[in-house]
Amino acid sequence: MSKAWLAHYDPGVPEQADVAQFTSLDQMFEATVARFRNRRAFSSMGRELTYGGLDKASARLAHYLREVLMLRTGDRVAIMLPNLLQYPIAFFGVVRAGLVVVNVNPLYTAPELVHQLRDSGAKTIIVLEQFCATLQKALRHVEIPNVIVTRLGDGLGRAKGMLTNFVVRRVQNLIPAWHIDGAQQWRRIVSARAAVRVPQVEVGRDDAALLQYTGGTTGLAKGAILTHGNVLANALILGTWFAAIGTERGETYLVALPLYHALALICQVIHRFILGGCGVLIANPRDLDGLVAEMQRHRLRSIAGVPSLYQALSQHPGIRKVDFSATAVCCSGGAPLPPAIAEAWRATTGLSIIDGYGLTEVAGVAAMNPFGQHVSRGGIGFPVCSTEIEIRRDDGSLAMPEEPGEIHIRGPQVMRGYYNQPEETARVLDSRGFLATGDIAAMSADGYLTLVDRKKDMAIVSGFNVYPREVDDVLMRHPGIREAAAVAVPDARSGEAIVACVVRGDPKLTEAAVIAHARTSLTAYKVPHRVIFLDTLPKTPVGKVLRRALRERVLELGSPLQA
Repeated sequence: MSKAWLAHYDPGVPEQADVAQFTSLDQMFEATVARFRNRRAFSSMGRELTYGGLDKASARLAHYLREVLMLRTGDRVAIMLPNLLQYPIAFFGVVRAGLVVVNVNPLYTAPELVHQLRDSGAKTIIVLEQFCATLQKALRHVEIPNVIVTRLGDGLGRAKGMLTNFVVRRVQNLIPAWHIDGAQQWRRIVSARAAVRVPQVEVGRDDAALLQYTGGTTGLAKGAILTHGNVLANALILGTWFAAIGTERGETYLVALPLYHALALICQVIHRFILGGCGVLIANPRDLDGLVAEMQRHRLRSIAGVPSLYQALSQHPGIRKVDFSATAVCCSGGAPLPPAIAEAWRATTGLSIIDGYGLTEVAGVAAMNPFGQHVSRGGIGFPVCSTEIEIRRDDGSLAMPEEPGEIHIRGPQVMRGYYNQPEETARVLDSRGFLATGDIAAMSADGYLTLVDRKKDMAIVSGFNVYPREVDDVLMRHPGIREAAAVAVPDARSGEAIVACVVRGDPKLTEAAVIAHARTSLTAYKVPHRVIFLDTLPKTPVGKVLRRALRERVLELGSPLQA
């Protein structure tokens, strides 16, 4: 395979990253803590946790899981927490006990939670009290032997923690009534004064570390088995890639994306943890006032977000008061970055956004823009170190340069497979170790990738392929549009037709104005035949538009285009 992209790496970035520095996440943790024991590891709600403090608290949890609950190597432990100090303690405690982390979205409904707990076979769950009422409903349909409950203030110190828990429960009434027999209190486990023996476990690179569930944009979420080697590989690859901008050990970085998602957990936290960084955890990024205030309190070296977050921050009046003088890089992932959002962020902050591409099944990132001269090319970049990407036609042959085809990825970060789904695993992983992603992209002769769309989202209008993302990008350039997503609906004449779903920025915006704008940049068969105005677009927790749900909404509303 020709790797033309290697010539375009930033100076000093090698073809291969050293992904074999550690044998397991447990070994990485112990080596990193020994190196940075007195440094800040995380900050949340005005409270800081050092590497040494994380070591002690996670050791107590690991001891409890192994010696009290009697869990054994490979057992699954679900973590249902937002971005609080409890999360890294829980994650590393589970890993140090030789167990497998099952990340759970705290905003799941009871049926969604039932599916994930039942599918993963979790034997224990660590949950924030705010979500215990949902868990209680789920437990009517699935058995979880051990429940560990933490409160919002448990990581904030005794005085502030007690006050926070009182306000949350008694003043703000944010805790729905719940009762779960045998639930254990987090603070009693991690605050125990007695010395504990850290469990000695035998795990290696090929052992499972996470069951990371896919976003479920096209159906029920599947559990991707990410090994210790997968997770470490992606973190170490990114460490190599970011070395091009002189990444400093001990830097402060913003964690506004949810830690139950691979983008935040692996590409930010584990990557920066190895370098001795301090993560500023944002529990509720939807509280833009609180998020911007937190940004104003820190000199952030790096920021990561999804496009919708950058869009919202660009429009917040307080963002101009944030000191970005120390900020070396802003990264985007989780969803395609519309040029209009990148331009708005640059106009507001003076900073460029570096876009990348990845998915749960590759433990985070597979392609990324360099930090040099190629930032303005508008695509998702080049394959990162230690990673090969092929663009294939439907018949499996390699596409020509600039010809759209499905992205296939091979590298040390590619998952072992889907948990308990051998047929699905065989469908996406071939005999050469390449992962079929279901995403469509074009690769230039020099290896640069431009994302086109999801394969399943492609529409066929009068025999022509239409990629909704192309329509989205055009619509987003209209100043009166805040958000837009195109979907296809059945049509008696053309097979399918395009419908634009739009969230207005200008309340006076009309359907005719949107269609006229689209005609200036799109050929006739790509132009939306209808515009539907909505208050919001359905999205995954990291801001990716759920086109399947959006299409169902359009069909429910009714359309004269339906066959």
